[in-house]
Amino acid sequence: MSIFNNHSAEILILIFLIVTFLQSGIDKITDWKGNVSFITDHFKNSPLKNMVPMLLGIILIIEIIAGVLMVVGVYQLATSGVKNAAVIGLELSAITLIMLLLGQRLAKDYAGAMSLTVYFILTVFGIYLLQ
Repeated sequence: MSIFNNHSAEILILIFLIVTFLQSGIDKITDWKGNVSFITDHFKNSPLKNMVPMLLGIILIIEIIAGVLMVVGVYQLATSGVKNAAVIGLELSAITLIMLLLGQRLAKDYAGAMSLTVYFILTVFGIYLLQ
């Protein structure tokens, strides 16, 4: 018997990514100036250097939307097996990770870009499981 109603792997992946994306979004909201300062310094030698606040705001919005959709998705999966919100949340997560990857590559932070791979693989695997 499963406590997750036959969707254990999917729900655990969603919970992991909920923690990741909602914590990241909440951190950006609660320490906007610190995040803008850090990211501006990180991108000082990249083509994105003059767009940091706008791009960080876009990432923030998508992270929060993805996190909320995944929360709804966990509830729906656990109670009725409906997958729509979970899949959309995971797809938005994948898009966010690709945007972050692009930024890391442009900033020539190859180690940072490489670290996103783990999250991306987990996200794509979650999408695969829900198809």
